[in-house]
Amino acid sequence: MKCFVRPESLLGQIYLEVNWITLSQKRNFLSLIITGWISWNGAVQLLAGCFDTASLARAAPVRPCSAAPCAVALFECAWDTSAVQGENVFFVMTNLIVTPNQKQATCPESASIPDALCYKDGDCPAGQAVVAGNGVKTGRCLKERDSIRGTCEILAWCPVEKRSKPKKPLLASAENFTVYIKNSIRFPKFKFSKMNVLVTDNESYLKSCRYSTEHPYCPIFLLGNIVRWAGSDFHEMALEGGVIGIQIEWNCDLDKAPSECNPHYSFSRLDNKFAEKSISSGYNFRFAKYYRDANGVDYRTLFKAYGIRFDVMVNGKAGKFNIIPTVINIGSGLALMGAGAFFCDLVLLYLIKKSNFYRGKKYEEVKSSSRKSLSSPTLNGNQSPDQLGGL
Repeated sequence: MKCFVRPESLLGQIYLEVNWITLSQKRNFLSLIITGWISWNGAVQLLAGCFDTASLARAAPVRPCSAAPCAVALFECAWDTSAVQGENVFFVMTNLIVTPNQKQATCPESASIPDALCYKDGDCPAGQAVVAGNGVKTGRCLKERDSIRGTCEILAWCPVEKRSKPKKPLLASAENFTVYIKNSIRFPKFKFSKMNVLVTDNESYLKSCRYSTEHPYCPIFLLGNIVRWAGSDFHEMALEGGVIGIQIEWNCDLDKAPSECNPHYSFSRLDNKFAEKSISSGYNFRFAKYYRDANGVDYRTLFKAYGIRFDVMVNGKAGKFNIIPTVINIGSGLALMGAGAFFCDLVLLYLIKKSNFYRGKKYEEVKSSSRKSLSSPTLNGNQSPDQLGGL
């Protein structure tokens, strides 16, 4: 408590400032809450991101294709080695357009290309490349019998590729492919590293297990499950392809046992799955295999591969108790609480309409009469000087 006298008062009124016990208790309780919140949210820990990660993806097994475009063939993971798109990325082919036995010659350009349409030879200037086409114009306009409009003749790999989209996936059975995603993470600041593979002496474990919530350390995933967890249908996606993101999160509290540091997987579709009617929908690319016959003529087989690209993305964060962030964060929290109390008092005492009510609750006024306040002190604690003079 603090007592003070207002000098401008004729009556010498005494004011007593009371720090209410309830306010003190509330502030102590608030301090306890802030301290607990700081500890719960790891503000007493030193945090560090992962220094490096390593991921390896391998798909299996072998599946046959006997549809018309590919005759009879076996497709396996090794067949897709040309499909490597970058680091921590793997591609699974689900559909295919094959243009076999192409050779360099002259032939009509595809009628689906607007720049190749013509009515006369003058519409096909020689030496001009066809916009979004397959070759260079020769100067001739080729027409079918009794047709008014034709297509420009080009110098290219002939015959040109068909522009029609596939109507069903040729490799729909790729849904049952499995992929082995091996990931390791390291936090050098804490000298800690871990893998997403169960440490076991059982050699048959990886041959029989499949990833699930019951087996989080089995790195074998079914492709159909990955696509389904991403919210898509495999057969619809296999028709024209797409992109799936596989996110691996390592959020580790190293004050706990190492067994508590576990990978968390999430799956999402990265391309626009609602753009089926768009020219940019799906995912595909082209590649060719070249060969030469006995007469020295070069041939090639052109492949337009549709499929699903899987991007593996790894993030990691670890924390461990450290006294420096503990002191800094607790001090900051308590300072913030004190500043909050000051500004609350400022608003309640001076800025709101009912400030008098709050001031009356915060301060207690004690008044006394002027006669008593100006009376002389007693001697020996019993009598005043006037009383002594009357004796």
